[in-house]
Amino acid sequence: MKYKETAGGVLFQPEDDFDAGKIFDCGQCFRWNRQPDGSFIGVAGGRAAQVIQKPEGVYITGTREDFESYWRDYFDLDVSYAERRRAVSIDGYMTECCRRGEGIRILAQDRWETLCSFIISQCNNIPRIKRIVETFSDLYGERTELFGREYRAFPTAERTASLSEGDLAPLRSGYRAPYILAAARQVAEGKLDLEALAKTDYPTAKRRLMELPGIGEKVANCVILFSLRMPSAFPVDVWIKKALREHYPQGLDTSVFGRNAGLAQQYMFYSERYVGQ
Repeated sequence: MKYKETAGGVLFQPEDDFDAGKIFDCGQCFRWNRQPDGSFIGVAGGRAAQVIQKPEGVYITGTREDFESYWRDYFDLDVSYAERRRAVSIDGYMTECCRRGEGIRILAQDRWETLCSFIISQCNNIPRIKRIVETFSDLYGERTELFGREYRAFPTAERTASLSEGDLAPLRSGYRAPYILAAARQVAEGKLDLEALAKTDYPTAKRRLMELPGIGEKVANCVILFSLRMPSAFPVDVWIKKALREHYPQGLDTSVFGRNAGLAQQYMFYSERYVGQ
């Protein structure tokens, strides 16, 4: 992958699949927002950044050091997604999903932020999830800046653990509030070590996450896929249930996708959610 430092940022040329709109709109993250000029501004890793898709490559604000130490891994830029896409094109339906979703990459997100965000996501829609996450960050996150404007990082587990259900009332997160606090306290106290969990296997990670109050299989699989970086996880939400019901009425053994099951899920989700309506 080629890249170069430019005024205020880095311009990189991914080897293959990269579509910022699809990456940020496929249900895996909630802090990136499309701007009137077509760019995206978001907060990840405690820093605010702008991403602009250009004919000559992808521009992201920050230094070369920021790119090498954080964004390169965050966008999974050293992995060929064209090869992975071909691997999950197992039939006509999946080939079409892959065509529609070409450009998606699975982000390497902060583990606590992902856990908390997907607790919030339960029985929720994406616009409302984004509003809750943004309100939470505005209230309790650390300050960062971009272009002279203030943004807020996602609140740490330690900061969240110090809060009460009353403190979370402005989020209007309803029944999810005690689940958020319970998870934060386990992480802050070291009872749930997400870094160590990422070094275990998929069944172990899934079992441990589902021991947390309010966390079911779907949320656990999202955390495993989007932050613990176990690519065989296959989260099933209402959109995936719809796809499975309509295209695989006899059932689908997701092991057919091997270690690309999570990516197959993202192509299916994007196809059903944004194209197949």
